[in-house]
Amino acid sequence: MRRLVEYWRTGFDWRAQEAAINAELPQFTRDIKVNGFGTLNIHYVHQKSKGVDVVPLLFVHGWPSSCLEVRKMLPLLTAGNPSFHVVALSLPGFGFSEAPSKKGFRINQYAEVSHKVMDHVTQGGDLGTMITRAMALKYGSKHVKAWYTTLPYGFPPPPTRPIAFLQHLLTPYTAAEKAGAQKAQWFEKQGSGYFVQQSTRPQTLGYSLADSPVGLLAWLYEKPLDWTDDPDLDLRIPLFSQAGPTASTRIYYETYQSGDIYVLLPQRPSIPYGISIFPGDMGVVHDERQSCVQQQQAHERGSLWRLGGAGGVGGGFEEDVPAFAVVSGRSGY
Repeated sequence: MRRLVEYWRTGFDWRAQEAAINAELPQFTRDIKVNGFGTLNIHYVHQKSKGVDVVPLLFVHGWPSSCLEVRKMLPLLTAGNPSFHVVALSLPGFGFSEAPSKKGFRINQYAEVSHKVMDHVTQGGDLGTMITRAMALKYGSKHVKAWYTTLPYGFPPPPTRPIAFLQHLLTPYTAAEKAGAQKAQWFEKQGSGYFVQQSTRPQTLGYSLADSPVGLLAWLYEKPLDWTDDPDLDLRIPLFSQAGPTASTRIYYETYQSGDIYVLLPQRPSIPYGISIFPGDMGVVHDERQSCVQQQQAHERGSLWRLGGAGGVGGGFEEDVPAFAVVSGRSGY
């Protein structure tokens, strides 16, 4: 922590970062009306491809992250085959997007905002997975044609689906699934303190995060140390911005106190569904075990936050997979 604090104090040049971000990323804001919550001003990156028949892709981040998560992926997504027009929004309460001022802003509201920013195909990681799943369920296949995720975990099939339930019980876990289950057990015992706090008492935590830059740095930086092979402080820069650090943590409280996660995860969207799996991922990919996934890519390095996800998204829309040309007239080639 002393090394990082010293870096923030004397080595980190925010104005240089600000200039680089503004020069590199085309950024915009839009006023979005949210049913029951008035109008929110939403910030987003919109990077267009120079290709032909380009696929529109909405990129949805999670916590603790921002639309800058897409920054290193943009050259691969906009210049590859297939190619994409990429829109990466800052979720309400994150980065430079306005935070809701009323309680009860839940996953469906985040999905509504994302849907009104752009549709067609989506990619979500971390809590962005929950948001894009909600989009797939609510707006597919008329508006959302396919979705891709870097956090592809659902629930085991319930007894109300007896065939799938029995298949799950009788199918042994693979070595990778066992390792994922062990990592999930470790997370439950040693890595989930932030999750419990933000899901139950985010406002109490928020006073400390707003008061102490060192406390905020420690709270944020321990997560990528456990979750990725390439920690990047720059991803968390926007959590210092206009809405304040507390606003971004409330998504946990609203999601888990409302029970949204327990409603969304057992449901199976009907649109094409692709996933990326990374070393060190936690849990078992129950959607894959239930044959819900049309396209799967395993990566040797990276994480749900990092660069490997770009190759996964592109692979999900190649010519020989179910999502190819899922957007009419836009194959990406």
